[in-house]
Amino acid sequence: MKLDWWLLFEIVLSGLGTGGLYALTGLAFVMIYKATRVVNIAIGELLMMGAYIFFAFSAGLGLPVWLAVPAALIVSGAFGAVIERVMIRPMLGESPIASFMVTVGLASILVGLVELIWTADQQRLPEFLPGKPVVIGEAMLSAKVFYGFWIAVVLMATVLLAFRYWRGGVALRATASDQQAAYSMGINVPRVFSLAWVAAAMIACVAGIVVGSIGGISSVMGVFGLSVLVVVIFGGLDSVLGAMVGGLVVGVVEALAGFYLGGEYKILATFSLLVLILLVRPYGLFGTHEIERL
Repeated sequence: MKLDWWLLFEIVLSGLGTGGLYALTGLAFVMIYKATRVVNIAIGELLMMGAYIFFAFSAGLGLPVWLAVPAALIVSGAFGAVIERVMIRPMLGESPIASFMVTVGLASILVGLVELIWTADQQRLPEFLPGKPVVIGEAMLSAKVFYGFWIAVVLMATVLLAFRYWRGGVALRATASDQQAAYSMGINVPRVFSLAWVAAAMIACVAGIVVGSIGGISSVMGVFGLSVLVVVIFGGLDSVLGAMVGGLVVGVVEALAGFYLGGEYKILATFSLLVLILLVRPYGLFGTHEIERL
């Protein structure tokens, strides 16, 4: 059977579009982990919450998109700060598994909160992305996936520039490298922890809005976080580059598996990829190999 290269190109482009959103959400996960060493299993539910907050402003209050988006970002950021202050900060000094279980509980709480306020029924976000398919050569790509990918790229570039040049970003990088050294340099480490959660919640909000605009929103959209978890483990829990590369790779693998094997094999292909990389590099593709001396 002759291989249709344009069809393959179209599938890869679709995978890259989804992978960009995986990478964006993975960036939010890595930001929290690097700063606080908390494995936030509720990253998918933070994404879901951001999408519903946008839905409340746009559909509920009838605000135009250009007002609803910044309003959702501000509320999501404040929500992230509350989570960090109420649920995460009291766990400082406790075992990593204790903090992990707190985020597991947080995921369940957010799902219950969404179902209590908006019910478990699927909702549609207001249309704000172009609907006409994008044609590249003989390949046709969904406009929402195409523009969603570029939204993710622009936001990731903005975050990286903030890490590099903004004072708060520099403090976050310093805290991630060595908390004790950051304390000794006069950096307010608890405030940096809060900043990490605020920024991660806002990034997840953008990802949630884009994901919701493509497939709708519901109380189960937090399952998106499962693929994101694979992305960050694949790339390395503490690696921003790993989150980006991992997101794109996982997106393409899922797209290829879904088309050639069937949609039910997407998760199987994703986790097979994860097992393969962990057998070769247990700390991920770009993760830090930590050596403990006894």
